[in-house]
Amino acid sequence: MSEFGMYFQLGWQHIADLEGYDHILFIAALCAVYLLRDWKSVLILVTAFTVGHSITLALSVLNFIRVPSALIEFLIPVTIVITAMANIFRKNKAAPGRMQLNYFLALFFGLVHGMGFSNYLKSLLGTDGLTVPLLAFNIGLEFGQLLIVAAILLIAGIVVNISGVKRRDWSLFLSSAIFGIALIMTVERFNSLIKP
Repeated sequence: MSEFGMYFQLGWQHIADLEGYDHILFIAALCAVYLLRDWKSVLILVTAFTVGHSITLALSVLNFIRVPSALIEFLIPVTIVITAMANIFRKNKAAPGRMQLNYFLALFFGLVHGMGFSNYLKSLLGTDGLTVPLLAFNIGLEFGQLLIVAAILLIAGIVVNISGVKRRDWSLFLSSAIFGIALIMTVERFNSLIKP
């Protein structure tokens, strides 16, 4: 397998790894209010997240920024809690300005998640020839992310369009479940953060 192929595979497997499900929860929270017919909005939202995590992934792997990994591991579930809460309190028809806020939050939270991805990637890399591994890993992350988005939108379509569950009820159910899981993660990681 080529170097590019190896890091591409590591990228998509990392984001789709069920043992490290925090990134899956975040993507699910981002998509919880959407159906397949909203694909343009989802595309913009996921692109904003991608831009954010691509920036900090590169800056962190190249050692331009350094943030303690314990802090990042705490902040990741915080981003999930905030995103899920925003979904829960969201009105059925959000104003255009509100949608722009969602994109900004996805971009900002992507910055946090990029540093989390970089901790994993840095553990695999040496110091030479970072360009190809960084690019391949990031493209792999995006591929994995698109698989997760497609799965979430497919499940939402089945639940809402075939089972007859109201769209708002589905969004509340999914967002509330994500909120609960992420809140537990936040408390656990906060305890780890403050322990000497």
